[in-house]
Amino acid sequence: MENYYLIAVAVGLGSIAGYLFRHWLAQKKVGSSEKRANEILKKAKDDSREIVIKAKDRALDTLEKTKAAEQQRQDQLRRHEERLEAREERVIKDLEEMDRQKNTLLEKVEKIKEIQKNVQSLEEEAMDKLQKIAKLTIKQAQNKVMGMAEKENEEALLELTKKLEKEKQENIDIKSADLIAQAMQRIAASQAEEFTTTTVAIKDEEIKGRVIGKEGRNIRAFQKITGVELIIDETPDTIVISSFNPLRRQIAKVALERLILDGRIQPARIEETVAKVKEEFSDKIKQLGENTVYELGITDFDPQLVYLIGMLHFRTSFGQNILRHSVEVAHIAMILAEELKGNVAIVKKAGLLHDIGKAMSHEVEGSHVEIGKKIMEKFKVDKEVINAAIAHHGDYPFVSIESRFIQAADAISASRPGARRENYEAYIKRLEELENLSNSFDGVKKTYAIQAGREVRIFVDAEKISDMEAYKLAKKIAKKIEEEMTYPGEIKVNVLRETRAIEYAK
Repeated sequence: MENYYLIAVAVGLGSIAGYLFRHWLAQKKVGSSEKRANEILKKAKDDSREIVIKAKDRALDTLEKTKAAEQQRQDQLRRHEERLEAREERVIKDLEEMDRQKNTLLEKVEKIKEIQKNVQSLEEEAMDKLQKIAKLTIKQAQNKVMGMAEKENEEALLELTKKLEKEKQENIDIKSADLIAQAMQRIAASQAEEFTTTTVAIKDEEIKGRVIGKEGRNIRAFQKITGVELIIDETPDTIVISSFNPLRRQIAKVALERLILDGRIQPARIEETVAKVKEEFSDKIKQLGENTVYELGITDFDPQLVYLIGMLHFRTSFGQNILRHSVEVAHIAMILAEELKGNVAIVKKAGLLHDIGKAMSHEVEGSHVEIGKKIMEKFKVDKEVINAAIAHHGDYPFVSIESRFIQAADAISASRPGARRENYEAYIKRLEELENLSNSFDGVKKTYAIQAGREVRIFVDAEKISDMEAYKLAKKIAKKIEEEMTYPGEIKVNVLRETRAIEYAK
């Protein structure tokens, strides 16, 4: 028992001793932690005190700088105010000086008006006295003086006029000849001459009967579908297609050749063949238009407008193909614009489109200029291009230098040798009209149209027409030709006056 008791006491004492030891260790750790915490707190207080001191120092520096900047800004404002006040004083002085000068000028103007009134009254009084003395009105006196001066100095005036015109013409001719020569040499192209008829060669005369058909049903069907006239006469191995529309003639020619080659000529077959040929020609027209705009480097035209450009290939004027003529005009106008500082892009498009109305002139009423204007407006072509294109025949005013380029290029392309042709009847009629027009003037004895109508020589009565009057007569005849006649190129008016002095030695 005693041993158990002692063991229990020993265990209890050990537990007490362990508890006391752990309590001592805990007290020791708490003391160390408090000490460390106090040290950290002290250091934090020192650091915060130092930060506050530094912040106060920086705030003071910033405040001093702000005060200095404010002072500098105030100084600048004060200087600006001083300069503005000085300027205001100068402006006020200038305005006062301008008012003074204005008043002085107004006084002078009033004096000048008063002097003008006095001069005018004196002139009127002098004119009244002169009219009473001479018994002539002002207009009569002017005409009399001008007539006397013209008569007394007729030869001198004529020589001076010729000299001035010669000098002016020489300068113009040098520059214009150079530009025109460049344009024609660079752009000259072959032109296909076309008539209002097209022939189709046949190998056998029996084909004519098959083309006519029973009771003429084949030829009537062909003419109705194609819109052309077939002329089948005694001309050997030939059928003639007649139409003013070149496109219809070409379609009819190709369709007739295919029908003859196929051998089956009947209304149904004719309708089928013509429809197929028209479709092929539609593709060809589209390709021609696309090739043309590609050649000129134009990319912003509507596809339908490009199609109409292709149709110009089947239009002619005096035998000149309109499409090639339009391309030629565009190139010539571009050359002129480059040389004379014009807008090349505008003249390029205007030159190509200046005759676009001829693509529809067979289907729509009106001149090709009016039709072309409506077409270009419909497809939203630039206004500058339209204005340049529609003025080439003088129907519309020349609103820009580009319109002058188009007019000149059109004349160059149309009048150069080999570009256009006329039929015999129209040619003879134009020559007769030219001679009759010249003979209508007083004092004209004889008139001869020569050089294919490009020159008219007019012989006048020397007793009725003086040298000065001959010079005036040439201008009058040229003006009347321009107003009343239509012709390609230009016509030279040459008035000849001959004086013969005859005496006999006896």
